[in-house]
Amino acid sequence: MITLAPEPLDGLPSKVTIYEVGPRDGLQNEAHPVSADTKVELIGRLADAGLGVIEVTSFVPAKWIPQLADSGEVYDAVRDLRGVRLPVLVPNERGLHDALEHGVREVAIFASATETFARKNLNRTIAESFAMFKPVVDQAKLPDALPPKDESAQPEDPPSSDTPQHPKGDAKGLASGWKAHYWEPLAKVLA
Repeated sequence: MITLAPEPLDGLPSKVTIYEVGPRDGLQNEAHPVSADTKVELIGRLADAGLGVIEVTSFVPAKWIPQLADSGEVYDAVRDLRGVRLPVLVPNERGLHDALEHGVREVAIFASATETFARKNLNRTIAESFAMFKPVVDQAKLPDALPPKDESAQPEDPPSSDTPQHPKGDAKGLASGWKAHYWEPLAKVLA
């Protein structure tokens, strides 16, 4: 039996928020597309389990990620779930436009922690990817307090000589001149 401490332990927050990405990040890596109905059922079960933030899908061209070709259909089916935030990942202005057409209220953007991963994942440098994100952020309002979302990095992509460093030693993927922090990549879309 696990006994929970009545008070938070020193140095730990009193609560945490799990930002679930399985319906998007997990299913986009499947060898064969999963049906929209199955995705909708998964998202419903995650919400029923008490997860408060579920990244539903990504609005990307089907030629990039065929497993997410049904992003609009999936979002339309779950958008009215109560008591859960349902952000979607948008890589660029086109993705934001497509998401807005489906009534999306919250989007996520991401940045790679290394030049190597940025080139593999987005086919551009970190600075170029931030330039691509800037119009998306300009069209959306960053919320005051949303949970952090880690930079995109793979276990086989450890910090390297091209990993920008935060003063505390954490990876930081900031393009010069863009006043945003890597721990603030979520944006709530203005309706």
